Amino acid sequence: MTRLDVWLWSVRLYKTRSAANKAVDGGHVRLNDAPVKPAHSVVPGDVVTVREPGWERRYEVTQTIQKRVGAPVARTCYIDRTPAKPEYLLAGPVARRDRGAGRPTKKDRREIERLIGADPATSRRAR
Repeated sequence: MTRLDVWLWSVRLYKTRSAANKAVDGGHVRLNDAPVKPAHSVVPGDVVTVREPGWERRYEVTQTIQKRVGAPVARTCYIDRTPAKPEYLLAGPVARRDRGAGRPTKKDRREIERLIGADPATSRRAR
């Protein structure tokens, strides 16, 4: 049996053990669909749910380990049962303007709409 936070760190789901500990304490990690504490034991067959912005990742524990191992070995310790990533998370990054550039001009707005393929007639807010 292994502590939940140690297992999350060992299989490389979190970069540090303290990050795994904070995620479990913050309620972002569930074990068998129940909120748990970082010291809760993990056994093979358990399902660990890790919540990220916009979606949840699900892992079935196949092996418990105490030490951090290489990525190829770590992948053998769980089965990824995560459903496909939502379409809106697969989109590219949002375009950002330089700080202090102010609001886009009418010309800038039209160029942005042309780039994203939006219809200029429907993208304006009703006045």
